[in-house]
Amino acid sequence: MSATDLIKQIARLLHRFEVALWTLMLNVLFHIYWSGCLLVSAVSVFHIFHSSLLQMAERADRVSPDGPGSSPDENEFPFGYPTSICENVPDHKYLCSSCNNVLKKAQQTLCGHRYCSACLSWVVRNNKNPICQKCNAEDPGTVNEGSLLTEERAFSDAAINKEISEFKVHCGTPGCSWSGIMKNFEDHQSLCEYALIPCHTGCGQMVMRKKLADHLENGCVNNVTTCQKCKRRLSSNEYQKHTCDGNSSKEQKRMHTEGPSKEKNHSTPLNSKDSCRFSEIGCSFRGSKEKTKEHEKTAVGTHLMMLLQHIKQLRASLCPAGGTANGIIPHLATAESKVKGLERKVSDLQLQGALEVSGDLEVDCFPGSSVCEEESILQRLVREKVISELENKLHVFENIVAVLNKEVETSNLEIAAFRRKSGLDQDVIQSLELKITELHRCLTQKDAGLSKLHKRLQSFEQASYDGVFLWKITDVNRKYHDSVTGRVVSLFSPAFYTAKYGYKVCLRIYLNGDGTGKGTHVSLFFVVMKGEYDALLPWPFKHKVTFMMLDQNNREHVIDAFRPDLTSASFQRPVSDMNVASGCPMFLPLCKLQSPKYAYVREDTLFLKCIIETNS
Repeated sequence: MSATDLIKQIARLLHRFEVALWTLMLNVLFHIYWSGCLLVSAVSVFHIFHSSLLQMAERADRVSPDGPGSSPDENEFPFGYPTSICENVPDHKYLCSSCNNVLKKAQQTLCGHRYCSACLSWVVRNNKNPICQKCNAEDPGTVNEGSLLTEERAFSDAAINKEISEFKVHCGTPGCSWSGIMKNFEDHQSLCEYALIPCHTGCGQMVMRKKLADHLENGCVNNVTTCQKCKRRLSSNEYQKHTCDGNSSKEQKRMHTEGPSKEKNHSTPLNSKDSCRFSEIGCSFRGSKEKTKEHEKTAVGTHLMMLLQHIKQLRASLCPAGGTANGIIPHLATAESKVKGLERKVSDLQLQGALEVSGDLEVDCFPGSSVCEEESILQRLVREKVISELENKLHVFENIVAVLNKEVETSNLEIAAFRRKSGLDQDVIQSLELKITELHRCLTQKDAGLSKLHKRLQSFEQASYDGVFLWKITDVNRKYHDSVTGRVVSLFSPAFYTAKYGYKVCLRIYLNGDGTGKGTHVSLFFVVMKGEYDALLPWPFKHKVTFMMLDQNNREHVIDAFRPDLTSASFQRPVSDMNVASGCPMFLPLCKLQSPKYAYVREDTLFLKCIIETNS
């Protein structure tokens, strides 16, 4: 960090607490100077100090109008904060597009990239056609009018600045253990006791901030003060111990008579091109106008020390023994009332904001007409500055609104195109839905037809046309349990025929019995069904029917036979799908079916055979 950087830190910090310093120094001066005629001289001295502070603070906060420099404002970190002070590596969006450091006073351009405020000013100031570096690096073909950089078209990115202000950081000065958040970092840099700063007197030495006072008191070769009485040049320690010979009362009288004349002629050193404006209190610097300004800019600490030593000297000469304390009280009361009035005026002026003062303050601040004139000038300058700032902001906002309006128009066109496309898509969707519904209906019909064909094919595969039918029943145990519980009481066999164009018949079995055989026997019945050739057949059905349950060991088959009752409706020509079943309700005892001695059921399967004698 350079010496100029450190001095500007101090100047800006002093400017920040200017009101408090002014009030404190005025109270000190008025309590020390008991003589009423010395009051004007004291205020004049402090106006010199105040004017110098104002000008230094203004120089530290703005770029010199003489021409563009080689770098942005020379603050502590003009190009943004170094990433090394951050506890965590910052994301890419928090880095400046120019210096690649953490953004300081982030500004967002119309192309969407972010720059430090000082970096943007420097880029615009040093390029005739400043183009956004990020846009050019990402894709040179996309560079357009929005990529042109100007300070007026950029706006402060408050969201990013707020996020950056909460970053956890630490001090990079060796020996300093400070850590905190970014918004407190600059204040710490201005007060860090371990920071090396140059001596304000220009002796060339770099000292820690916490050791600057000791250096000025003991080790600085340039910290020399001129005694106002004997005109001797003394070091700080020598000046504190120095006492002049002579009549004290005469010296006091001389100071009383010379005070007003010095005040009247005070404008001469203020405007002098050859000497420092603090020469009246012991500063011996002389040089050109530029060097004098630079000296006043860098020697703030020295001038403060001189002012303090001058006050100590006056107090020692005016009140050597403290015996005049009783005579001071009336003057202190008058001074206090004037102090309060001056403080009110100072507060009114300070609340107007940061002002750009073109000339030095008037030395005589007490006449009412001069104060009113200064207040009116200051108010006019404040209004002009506020109006100028508002016009600049309005121009920026107008540019932003224009860009947003273009984006809104583009979005509206895109939305209209999407709506048209959506309408066309809806028509296509509705057409497809109708087609899907029709296809679903066709598929349902075809499924029904396929199911019917499947059943018919299955019946054709299992049907016989010679009056002999063999029925295989699987899952006997499950079906028996369903019959007991009543879920499926009976089972029908596939249809079979007595001849190719003969009677259509089937079997019906109750595994848990039916009628007189319910719960004790297996019931087996014969059913005459409605066939395709019934009109050509003789009725009633009169052929003998024989039932057989086959023993799978081929030892003892169960056989039962009957002849149709010609008067029974069961054997008449069917008028519905099938007639009432007729047969053997007590065909086989259940105990015999389930007995392990017999093999009627094996592997959960049984076989039934029906024989119709078609020759009888």
